[in-house]
Amino acid sequence: IGHKALACSLSDIAAMGGLPKYALISLGLPKKNPGKFIDRFYRGVNGLAERFKTNIVGGDLSLSREIVVDVSVIGEVKKRKLVLRSGARPGDIIFVSGSLGGSIYGKHLRFIPRLKEANYLVSNYRINAMMDISDGLSLDLYRLCSASKIGAVIYEDLIPVSCDAKSPDEALHMGEDFELLFTLSPKEASRLSKHRGKIFKAIGKARDFKYGLSLLAGDGKVKPLEPKGYQHWR
Repeated sequence: IGHKALACSLSDIAAMGGLPKYALISLGLPKKNPGKFIDRFYRGVNGLAERFKTNIVGGDLSLSREIVVDVSVIGEVKKRKLVLRSGARPGDIIFVSGSLGGSIYGKHLRFIPRLKEANYLVSNYRINAMMDISDGLSLDLYRLCSASKIGAVIYEDLIPVSCDAKSPDEALHMGEDFELLFTLSPKEASRLSKHRGKIFKAIGKARDFKYGLSLLAGDGKVKPLEPKGYQHWR
């Protein structure tokens, strides 16, 4: 729990091309055995914080009927490296940083935020838009496209499906992958594929907004791509 609680926020920092600096952690705990939980919780937190040089600088501890965990992280990014989800352009190539799907079977508790990968990208390429995939590829792609006012087509055969996934649909809609979803120009995409094609996978192309989101299936048929990832508020 401690590992994941911090990792989720570190992933948000990575998605903008930044590096984490400080974290605040607040816990609400019931009376029964809080010390045991705190020890194990911070074992997970501290391991990840040390790995990514993140200082735990404060927080709060209070009594609660149920376990409540709240983490805030402050990061830094050089202006020239800052990436938002609103900068994608028609013609951009859409990439992901790793395999997708099946995370609910265990990966979501032990994933490593893609800080190293994001820093490599913003230091060596002109990334137009980026975010992390927390709620599912289809839903988070919809959010990126909405922010950038573009459409997109995704090629089903190019989606890197995790060996843990039980179906291609899990790679599209399951979420909790915390991989990077990003776009860059065809010229930059060609350079990235040449040098890091085993790590970063091209899965589609940005189009004009009027075309919306679509999926080119393995049988060659094009169909609308419905954003069906995890909705926190329904």
